[in-house]
Amino acid sequence: MSQDQTDGGGSGTAPTGAELPEYAERVLDVADLIPPGRVMTYGDIAEWLGEGGPRQVGRVMALYGSAVPWWRVVRSDGTLLPAHELRALDHYRAEGTPLREASHRAEGHIPRIDMRRARWDGGGQADAEPDETGSPCGPGDSGATGGSGATGGSGGPRGPGEKAHT
Repeated sequence: MSQDQTDGGGSGTAPTGAELPEYAERVLDVADLIPPGRVMTYGDIAEWLGEGGPRQVGRVMALYGSAVPWWRVVRSDGTLLPAHELRALDHYRAEGTPLREASHRAEGHIPRIDMRRARWDGGGQADAEPDETGSPCGPGDSGATGGSGATGGSGGPRGPGEKAHT
């Protein structure tokens, strides 16, 4: 685990000598799968797991997120996590995460994540680079956007190992 992972995101760390709650382990496992340069929202992870919601995922990330690449789990509007903006921005730039420049009216002129291009649906090849539409370049991805706001077609984010049907 890198130093960046131990000092970021969540204010807490995994409990010493105690096991993580099962739901927290599952959330952190999904966060670990998100490839560099891509992101998932709190709601995307909850939908992937079929349990909980964005607030529950956010709580897990706040308590235990420092054990994973926390900067890849984001708000659905692409705004950066308050009090962690600059550290997260360093990660996004290093990983080539698509960003949208902030308007000059925005407080602090902090860019946002370009959600259309950076959002990962959990399918396809984890190391695939996003193309200009934001879809990973690789077999098995339909590039469709579901009505729920999650990418991955009408079924939402696919679980590990599931492929899109074309």
